[in-house]
Amino acid sequence: MEPIALAAALASFTDRWSPRIVTTVNDYDVRVAKVEGEHLWHTHDHTDEFFLVLSGELHIALREPAGERTVVLPKGSVFTVPRGTEHKPYAPVPAEILLLEPTGTSTVGDQHEEIPAHVDATTGHALN
Repeated sequence: MEPIALAAALASFTDRWSPRIVTTVNDYDVRVAKVEGEHLWHTHDHTDEFFLVLSGELHIALREPAGERTVVLPKGSVFTVPRGTEHKPYAPVPAEILLLEPTGTSTVGDQHEEIPAHVDATTGHALN
């Protein structure tokens, strides 16, 4: 086990919406991803989803019982989407994010709309 520089991990790939697993903590993956444009509406039925914006800005649209709203996360911000909440991440400019999710969690959730070609439906890729 050696330290992992997040900048080096992010520099090792160019794919958008295709997270890389940098380490695990108990039964959770710590993933980094480059994002730009829209993801898709999806729901994680059994887990929360933690976001940390490393660079750029991330918007997350949420469909909640009280209605639809969007949270804006500038660099350095964190947000947790509660389990069962339909959400759609969007990056108006290129951004880099860190995610914390249980190992095996799909990037497109348990329920989702049609997966666009630019979104990688994965449980995370190992770093090269």
